[in-house]
Amino acid sequence: MTEVAEQVPAALHGQRIDRVVAMLTGLSRTEAADLVKAGAVEVDGKVVTRGADRLQEGQHVRFEAPEPVVEARPEPEPDVEVPVVHVDEHVIVVDKPADLVVHPGAGHVHGTLVSGLLARYPELAEVGDPLRPGIVHRLDRGTSGLLVVARTPEAYDELVAQLAGRTVDRQYRTLVWGHPDSPRGLIDAPIGRSPKHPTKMAVTSNGKEARTRYEVVSRHLEPSPTAVLTCRLETGRTHQIRVHLAAIGHSVVGDDRYDGVRQTLPVDRPFLHAEHLGFTHPVSGERLSFDSPLPADLQQVLAQLGPALD
Repeated sequence: MTEVAEQVPAALHGQRIDRVVAMLTGLSRTEAADLVKAGAVEVDGKVVTRGADRLQEGQHVRFEAPEPVVEARPEPEPDVEVPVVHVDEHVIVVDKPADLVVHPGAGHVHGTLVSGLLARYPELAEVGDPLRPGIVHRLDRGTSGLLVVARTPEAYDELVAQLAGRTVDRQYRTLVWGHPDSPRGLIDAPIGRSPKHPTKMAVTSNGKEARTRYEVVSRHLEPSPTAVLTCRLETGRTHQIRVHLAAIGHSVVGDDRYDGVRQTLPVDRPFLHAEHLGFTHPVSGERLSFDSPLPADLQQVLAQLGPALD
């Protein structure tokens, strides 16, 4: 499934919901209508089930759609800038900016990180899944930071094995609402599709195993109670950190999917940055480690906080 989130432009004012969903995904009108009927589409945060309802300019449409059946592989796009912090014959480490989609999916066929990398490293086309070549793990569109891409089939298999064996070190920096009760903790709760909101993930008894460790870096009272955390992933479920933190009552600041938007501290995206990445080189066996500084937009958010309590 691929998340699609769009604001209705003037050109689509007054159009039926199912028609807009079809346009954004490439699905047939019937398939789009079925998606709406299933309760998988939200307009301004509310589930809609009538495809015939009309959309208004400025409304926000959000849903998760099946991955499109794409016969052609992603094309190289030299205009897509991808910040590379390390490259050798076997791996590429990227410092992904926010708002850059990792690979093609519903609503995002062009302008992806994969297309930008293919323009520089065409051999990626033969590595892993042909629809997402070289990709062994992902970051959400709104999340910035580090991820590793395999440049050879051998590197791909080895990195996938490291992820499965939980030997890849992935640390994130985030800002959450409120103050966690404990200075550090482990959130061990399965994650699956939300039974109430099909477009969201949730902690659910029939979900997949998910474990997130967190540690409080600092606590603040102004302009509202918040805390800076570091989080380490032991598993890699969709929206894992965002879902886990929301589940314990501390949503990520700026996360409009999981109740993280507040007037007192406006942010254009979830405050979530993959700041550290460590893994064993798939060929040399050397342990590699990379760090990414907090982007300017998130630094500006921290600058608005009052003095730390700790």
